[in-house]
Amino acid sequence: MAKVNGDYLKLPGSYLFSTIGKKVREYQAANPDKKVIRLGIGDVTQPIAPKIIEVLHEAVDEMGHAETFKGYAPDLGYEFLRDVIAKKDYQDRGCYINADEIFISDGAKCDCGNIQEIFSRDNTIAVCDPVYPVYVDSNVMAGRTGEYDPATERFKDVIYMPCTKDNGFIPEFPKQVPDLIYLCFPNNPTGMVITKDRLQEWVDYANMNGSVILYDAAYESFISDDNVPHSIYECEGARTCAIEFRSFSKTAGFTGLRLGFTVIPKDLVLEGTALHGLWARRHGTKYNGAPYIIQKAGAACYTDEGRKQINEQIAFYMGNAKIIREGLSGAGFEVYGGQNAPYIWLKAPDNLTSWEFFDLLLNKANIVGTPGSGFGPSGEHYFRLTAFGSREDTLEAMERIRNL
Repeated sequence: MAKVNGDYLKLPGSYLFSTIGKKVREYQAANPDKKVIRLGIGDVTQPIAPKIIEVLHEAVDEMGHAETFKGYAPDLGYEFLRDVIAKKDYQDRGCYINADEIFISDGAKCDCGNIQEIFSRDNTIAVCDPVYPVYVDSNVMAGRTGEYDPATERFKDVIYMPCTKDNGFIPEFPKQVPDLIYLCFPNNPTGMVITKDRLQEWVDYANMNGSVILYDAAYESFISDDNVPHSIYECEGARTCAIEFRSFSKTAGFTGLRLGFTVIPKDLVLEGTALHGLWARRHGTKYNGAPYIIQKAGAACYTDEGRKQINEQIAFYMGNAKIIREGLSGAGFEVYGGQNAPYIWLKAPDNLTSWEFFDLLLNKANIVGTPGSGFGPSGEHYFRLTAFGSREDTLEAMERIRNL
């Protein structure tokens, strides 16, 4: 008799954003005349940059001719894309990363969720709290987290590192040394960043204890401060302890095109085994590669024209972030983030819970955000808004909040 994977049954409720979507659909069905402004899920609204559209069309045309047609992509991705990533994202920043240490994929979310497959099931994991749910949920599915405790809203075998106002929303070293450490900076959901000196401390900690840092740098392109690292490989010793994830989704608006990559240095070795080879085996077995036309579009992001257009879009979103941050502050809210990241983290007023504030915003202001408690117990009484809306909607949302 076939059996289900019982570890899936340990997951409480549905995926956070599925729950939000259901509540919003129910509200809109009951109130079809209301205009709902969505500042919850981090989906972009600006169209793909003209240079990238141009290259997409060229690549599509190539697929229509026998001499330029492309079938399966190489396991790691096309060299033209890996070469430019290695140079522009790493070598030009003084990071020693080679093209053959880069694995092209269809997004950072998939890689962050799948990377745990190359590690032993009995490894302990540490996550920031609040945390992007995929880090925890994928390990629950793999049977690595133990049982869920509804009273604490935590899994028994997960090491939670509270990120609160008291520590500037930056995790401190846990009392129990973890095997795998998930870090995300600029952070989702808080929008906070880590300095290079502080990140160097984490690299030193991981190397000293034989831990591996799984570093999600999906939002690095939004960084403007000089003392904030764009990559963990800017830190000395990171090649022997860190895996980095990147995404084109927010950087270039590829949420609908799907493209990302993971970096695994060949110096990262556990128990005499190079993790690069393990991920290459997993990648080649379970993944057939991002489409040629999408990888060509990705390479266009690194051209002078493409980069200029993308930077203009990033500036637009950060303009939205400034509007939200200043609007909320002016309305008396306690606000964080929104300066080196497209996320704004705010304290719910009047000691409301995160979901109570969600309902208040939806029903009274017709605005959708994300309850902080959905990211972990330390997110309770907080709320996340994103800067990815249109300028018109962003301005209108702030006006509605001021009139609450």
